[in-house]
Amino acid sequence: MENFITGYPGHEHEHRAALAAVLGKEKAEFFFSRLIHHFFTEADAAFFASVGFNCLRVPFNYRHFMDDANPDVIKKSGFELLDRIVSLCAQHNIYVVLDLHAVPGGQNQDWHSDSGLNRALFWEFRDFQDRAVQLWTAIAKHYAGNPVIAGYNPLNEPADPEHTRLIAWYERAEKAIRAVDPDHMLFVDGNTYAMDFTHFPVKSPLPNTVYACHDYSMMGFPGMEQYAGTEQQKAKLRHNFERKVEYMRAAGVPIWNGEFGPVYADADADPEAAATNANRFALLREQLRVYRDMGGVSWSIWTYKDIGYQGMVHVRKDSPYLRLIRPFLEKKQRLGLDFWGAVDRTAVENDVYSPFINKLKEMVPEHLQTRKYPPVWTFQRQVERAVRECLLSEYLGWEMAELFKDKTEDELEELAASFNLENCVERSKLNEILRAEVIDAPKTEKAVV
Repeated sequence: MENFITGYPGHEHEHRAALAAVLGKEKAEFFFSRLIHHFFTEADAAFFASVGFNCLRVPFNYRHFMDDANPDVIKKSGFELLDRIVSLCAQHNIYVVLDLHAVPGGQNQDWHSDSGLNRALFWEFRDFQDRAVQLWTAIAKHYAGNPVIAGYNPLNEPADPEHTRLIAWYERAEKAIRAVDPDHMLFVDGNTYAMDFTHFPVKSPLPNTVYACHDYSMMGFPGMEQYAGTEQQKAKLRHNFERKVEYMRAAGVPIWNGEFGPVYADADADPEAAATNANRFALLREQLRVYRDMGGVSWSIWTYKDIGYQGMVHVRKDSPYLRLIRPFLEKKQRLGLDFWGAVDRTAVENDVYSPFINKLKEMVPEHLQTRKYPPVWTFQRQVERAVRECLLSEYLGWEMAELFKDKTEDELEELAASFNLENCVERSKLNEILRAEVIDAPKTEKAVV
């Protein structure tokens, strides 16, 4: 569960630990269990199918299946969580792609790999890689022959600085999975956050494998060049996507756009929200047109449900959950704690980060400031990732946890139920666009996460 989806700062395992320290282990586990239950119910599957989607990409954390202190034991509780979702999807003729979103040590440098760090240790320790293969072997054995499963997405947005370790791990994972499940497809993300296939072998792609890029446009996010529908911007969208799928075209393998989608402004906080969101919806339409024009590329939009930043549906503003955490969310926005979820960092950057980072830049030779992987990150982004999104977020995570102090199980149930579909609001314009696209192009696989 990524931080912007439910509002906590930093990394999920730290959030869970902070709540356990405040509530006690049993009550914290009760809250998270109920939150996951309410997050996706039979009503969600029915709504999902009503939009016209035929495939759900389900992200999950390795921690549901493995304890770091006892990694050789695969927990049944992880399968119980996935089995429930698979069963609900089956009732509404929805395929499922299983997406391993976080692995031991972290497969990338970002918050969503849930490592607590800004370094992807997965690539540096064979033990971490072995554990991920072990997990996929167990999952593939469990779901072998299950017709609801469309396939397995072995790693979400891997980011290997050396590139070759990723290729080697994919080859290992493919062999291990095929040994117990020879039939299901693999959905393989490119390196550097599913954007780079330059080191993938063109002449020897993996068999029965779909190759997946992620196609986020920065024109759909705050603080960047905003989409205005110019011919230059349209050409840029097409060029960026064509660059990402060059490998698939050359290797003659299927393409899947595993994630994309803009974020949306809040009308209560931004007087320009209507105009901003109109541009974001126009951007989304243009991206969909690119995929359609390129032969009907299959896609999966991010994301289904959250507290109001990006989801197809979101928690109501007057819900018990948002009433509880709103003051903290406002503070989190002022501090710009999240990379994915921040709206306006201007004040805190001018007062705190810019002077700090400028002084750091004086200490580091200019030609080394872009040396650190990934190359698409600026020096400022590297510092923010370590200081703001790891260190400061961990401190503030303890503050958020204190909001739950002394809550009873009945109160925790009420908070978790805020995520039940009956207590959520549909982002109507977004879903209108998605419905129209599915109706206009019914033969292309459409999915969501």
